[in-house]
Order: sequence, then C-alpha cells, then structure tokens
Amino acid sequence: MSQYSFLDDYSEGCHPDILAALADTNLVQQTAYGNDDYSERARALIREQLGRRDTPVYFVSGGTLANIIITASALRPHEAIIAASTGHIVGRETGAIEAAGHKIITVATADGKLTPEDIRSALANNAHYPHMAKPRLVYISNATELGTVYTRAELRALAESCRANDLLLMLDGARLGVALTTEASDLTLAEIADLTDIFWIGGTKAGALIGEAIVIPNAQLAHEFDFHIKQRGALLAKGRLLGLQFATLFSGQLFFALSAHANAMAQKISRAITASGYALASPTQSNMIFPILPDALLEKLHQDYEFHLWSKADDEHAVIRLVTSWATDEEQVNAFIRDISEK
Repeated sequence: MSQYSFLDDYSEGCHPDILAALADTNLVQQTAYGNDDYSERARALIREQLGRRDTPVYFVSGGTLANIIITASALRPHEAIIAASTGHIVGRETGAIEAAGHKIITVATADGKLTPEDIRSALANNAHYPHMAKPRLVYISNATELGTVYTRAELRALAESCRANDLLLMLDGARLGVALTTEASDLTLAEIADLTDIFWIGGTKAGALIGEAIVIPNAQLAHEFDFHIKQRGALLAKGRLLGLQFATLFSGQLFFALSAHANAMAQKISRAITASGYALASPTQSNMIFPILPDALLEKLHQDYEFHLWSKADDEHAVIRLVTSWATDEEQVNAFIRDISEK
C-alpha cells in the first residue's frame, strides 16, 4: 500500500519474537483447548504481574468475543449494563451485547470515562422495577475510545461506587498496555485486579497476532466460565496459539515495552501538531491523537497517510484520529511531522 497507516494499532502482523516462537514450537505436540504448556506458562506470568497465585486466566481470540462472553456469563436476562455513550460495546460491536439479550444503559461523558456520579444517575433513572432492566454491571475501557485513561483514584472511586450499589465492574482492556505505560496513568495490573471484578488484557493491539487474556478476580464470576467460552465458539482446539503469544509478551516485559513505544510515537506526533499551531480536540494520553486540522491540509496528508476522519469541527476544519502502535515506524512519524509543519 502506498499510504502509511495511522488508522489503527493492528495493521501489522505480530512482533518478530512471537513469530519466531510460533515457528520454533510449530511441530512440538501439545494438549489441546488451552491446556498446553505455553498457556500454563502465560497464565503464570500474568499472575506474577497481578501478585495473585490462583486468579483464573482464559484466552480468547478477539475483543468482541471477550465482551460477549463476559457479559453473557455474568448477567441474568433482566440485568443491564451501564456504559459511556462512547463505549466500544455501544457503537463498535454491531449490537453484539444486545443480541446476547442485555440492555446497555448509556451515559454521556465529556472524556469517555465514567464517574461515581454517572453511576448514581444511571441507577436513579433506571429504578422502576420490575418494569425496567436492572443495572448490574458497569462497563469501562482503559484506554477509552477517546484515548483517555483512568487514574488509580478514579478507578478506586468507581470500584467503591460499584460495590456500594451491588454492581459488577468490568474493564475492557483492548488497549490496556498503552493505558498502563502512559505518563497519565499511575495504575498497575495488580491494582486493576484488586479494583475490578473481571477484565481483559488486549494482545491483538499490543504486538500479538491475535488474542486477549480474560482475568477474573471475582471467584463467583469464574465459576464454570470455561463452559461459556465453549458455548460461544471461543474455545480454540489449538489454544497453544494464544498461550504462546502471551507467554512471549509477558516474558521480559515485552508487552510493556511495545506499549510504551506506541505512546512515545503518539506523544511525538502530538507535540509536533501543537508546535505547528494546530489544536487538539482532547489531550493525548495514550496512543490516539485527535488533532483539528484544515480540510485543505487533510486532503494533502491523505495522499501519503491513512487516518480516520472523526468528526467535522466547522466548515473548514475536521477532527481526525491518528493511532500509533507497537510497530509504528519512527521514520514515518518524522515524515508525517515534516508534512504537518510544511503544509
């Protein structure tokens, strides 16, 4: 392709270490369905990060699958999910959650993050029982669809609100790597395990070929979870494919190093945009940048780069989304910066 892509963080295949590990172990026989040595090693490495010896960890191939399996297994048919109106499950999963039979109660937020006040409002507006679906699970993502990240204090406040109101707290971690390695965050994986009932770690957007790791700190949610994975078609016979990738990512901190690279490239682009006199629709906290640029400039940039047109700012300007990744080429970043400053 002639254009360099800033469309997403999964345009490339996988990190060379993962490709090498797949090749090196290709003919080594292993037990099926995630009971292989590599998956066990990956679980052990993730548990080390959590500071927990026995927390269940399951691997599935994609994020939408993770979200469907978690919500469908955790909720009874009359129970609902509270989410930001910009949440991935709201507008980017083709109604997958609703197709599984659960209502999503949306809350408008300025930055894509939920607060205890949002939870109280959603509960108050959905309390005419049994005539309304009952809120039971709070869905958040870190980083959010707007690139913002939760701080430790924000997540703790949200967790306390959920526990006070008998709500489960679920965290979508498609971009958890960049959320944890950005300067805007003071959270760790261990703290996320302490504050949430269930969450998942995104591998697809962090250097894996495919794969997400579902982590279940809440023992009640873990009960017979593997049945739900199987029923939803997510139990791979060659589960080794997922386990080996996470074992590679969490050996020697590769997961965090790759995520930090994505953040560094995003910050470099963000600083150059503001230095060139252009505004940002929101501060750059992770690997997503939302600059406001003239339409004429965007037309020229589009000759050499792919990016997502996010929204119109006015008659002559638009907000675009640029996404950097674990594999973003710094030379391409430098070329983009030159084009921004020259055009």
